[in-house]
Amino acid sequence: MSWQRWGRTTATAERAGTWHHALTLEGVSRTYQRGVVALHPIHLTVPRGRFLAVMGPSGCGKSTLLQCAAGLDRPTAGTVRIGGTELSSLKETALTRLRRERIGFVFQAHHLVPSLSVAENVSLPLLLGGQAVGDRALRGLAAVGLGDRGQALPSELSGGQCQRVAIARALVTAPDIVFADEPTGALDPAAAEEALKLLRQAVDRDGHTVVMVTHDPFAAAWADEVLFLMRGKLVGRQERPEAADIRRVLKNLGEGAA
Repeated sequence: MSWQRWGRTTATAERAGTWHHALTLEGVSRTYQRGVVALHPIHLTVPRGRFLAVMGPSGCGKSTLLQCAAGLDRPTAGTVRIGGTELSSLKETALTRLRRERIGFVFQAHHLVPSLSVAENVSLPLLLGGQAVGDRALRGLAAVGLGDRGQALPSELSGGQCQRVAIARALVTAPDIVFADEPTGALDPAAAEEALKLLRQAVDRDGHTVVMVTHDPFAAAWADEVLFLMRGKLVGRQERPEAADIRRVLKNLGEGAA
């Protein structure tokens, strides 16, 4: 079953939808205490309806890039835009609201609330944003093949099923962009493939935008494009890559074959 486009009704969201790019980074860098440079100036645009993977050796700046792009960390310099909204212009309350309403997150750990049912977990972003729930959570669960498990607790599901719930939760607000941080890192190969298939379908069938950080060439091969980072710098990119090609690049970067 394909994802439903559950369109937002706020004027801000409608304006955001007129922008061609889901994400724009202009000269984004991040320096930590004692002058440690985690990210050198990055220039990047991600069109709407694009599946982008970010790869590189451990400590290369992948997570820092994602955190700055998603508004979880403030860059030292440069600008980040989600749609047409520049994140640096937002106060913390407005930034929190933007992350809740216009960004979806999928992490390695599913972070479901154990005391809530599966349907309630998917509904959380809507409830926190003061939006009507209706049957949106159930439709989201149906889209990930769990339409009959809405009343189950997370403890009654497998790890792969919990991650599918997390994907449904990330998409339930019809966000401008979804950030996925190692979404298959804790899954077995079959469950990983199912999660990646759902992300791919969300892009192809319904025009969602996904930016995924991963160390896994198999996972990255599901993307439209792979970016490679090294020591905080963007050093390469591949369109429609094969896993074998990705392994070769990673080996050249010093990570070795996965």
